[in-house]
Order: sequence, then C-alpha cells, then structure tokens
Amino acid sequence: MSTIWVILAILGFILLISIKQINQYQKGVKFTLGKYTGLMEPGWRIVLPIVQFYRKIDLRVKAVDVPDQEAITKDNISVGVNAVIYYKVQEANKAVLEVEDFFFAISQLAQTTMRNAVGQVDLDGLLSQRDRVSENIRSIIDKATDPWGIKVLNVELKDVILPEEMKRVIGKQAEAEREKRSLIIKAEGEVIAASNMTKAARTLSEAKGALHLRTLQSINDISSDKSNTIVFAIPLEVLRAFEKFGEKLPEENKNI
Repeated sequence: MSTIWVILAILGFILLISIKQINQYQKGVKFTLGKYTGLMEPGWRIVLPIVQFYRKIDLRVKAVDVPDQEAITKDNISVGVNAVIYYKVQEANKAVLEVEDFFFAISQLAQTTMRNAVGQVDLDGLLSQRDRVSENIRSIIDKATDPWGIKVLNVELKDVILPEEMKRVIGKQAEAEREKRSLIIKAEGEVIAASNMTKAARTLSEAKGALHLRTLQSINDISSDKSNTIVFAIPLEVLRAFEKFGEKLPEENKNI
C-alpha cells in the first residue's frame, strides 16, 4: 500500500513540474527528444521533464535600438546615423529553428543595411528624404528576416550627425539662400512699383487737371509736416502755360 502512495506521489510531483504556463502574448516551441514537435498555445501545457523541453517566444512588437554608425554618403561626406527598428515575430517556430538569436541578428543586419542605404544617397537626399531612406532600409531588412518568421514593421532614422565643418558650410549655404530670396523678392517689388508708377504717370498725363489736383494734394501733405523748409515742384504743364502766355504778349503789343 505504501508503495502505491509513493508511486502516486512521484507521479503527482512529475505532473506538477510538467505544467508550464504560456501567456497570451507568447507561444511555446516544443521539442521532444531534441526534435521539434509543435507549437504550444497560451494556457497551461504539459512538458514532460527530461524527455521534452520548450522555449517561449514573445509575439509582441519589439524595438531594436541601432547604435550610431559611421557611414559615407554618395557625395563622399562622412556622417553618423542611428535608428530604431520595430518588428514582431509572426512564426515562432522559424524564429527558433532558423536563427540562433534573432534579436542580435536583426541588430547586426540593421547596422550593415543602414550603412549601405546611406551610401546610396547624397547628403541633401539623406536630410530631406529621411522617410524614403528609412523605408528602403525597412524593406531590405524585412526581406532578409522573412525566412526567420519575423515581420519588420517600421524603421525610423533618429539622428543624422554631421561634422562641425559641414554644419558651418550648411549654415552659410542657408544664409546665402535666404539672402538670395530676399533680393529676388525686393527686385520683384521694385518691378511692380515701377509698373504702378508708370500707370499712374500715364493716367495723370492723359486726364486734364489731374496733375494740378495731385500737386494740391502734395502741398496739403507737406503742410502737415512741422518742417520749416518746403520744396515746391512746379509741374511742367504750368511752365509750358507761362511760356505760351509769354509768346502771345509780343503779338498783342504789335497789334496795339
């Protein structure tokens, strides 16, 4: 009788240590006598000691922080870049059977791919089209990790570190570009102002009395100023009127 209780106790102990818990966000990869025998779904599962063993695989999205990498752009400028990669395991069995350490493998693959991708674009493209470069890196890594059962969701370039002399050059270039735009805008404004002045002069010359009204308006504007000196410009029309009046006087004297 005591022997039966001992056997039952041993079986109960073996059963207790054989119960393994797989969480909702995990899957278990089971091996029996060293051979892959299937996946373990979330919940309590039996794994016989000695004969079987298993490995839990987290199926949640994970992030790999790629450290700073020295790279040379297409136009031979040395830059430092770093990135973060978001991925998730889609097939737990492949992540265990096809690669030894998928986390380390993704990190190393990302470093190499990032240097190659930066070398395919020039500095301006790297700075202005960061999303396109990131997508290029993501597609390359995703294709390489597909046999491992891993899906790369996104790659984000965090920083592009430039040498100090290149920062100064870019600063000078940006300042020159701003000055160029300022001169262009000023020139365009002068062209518009000249065109408007031409139209105004044409209107004043064609309308009778318009120039005199404009002169009176100018006098009114000047009178509001506290300056003691007033320069009065006589319109050319007034001078011509005096000239014609002077020509008529001798003729009238002759008639007398």
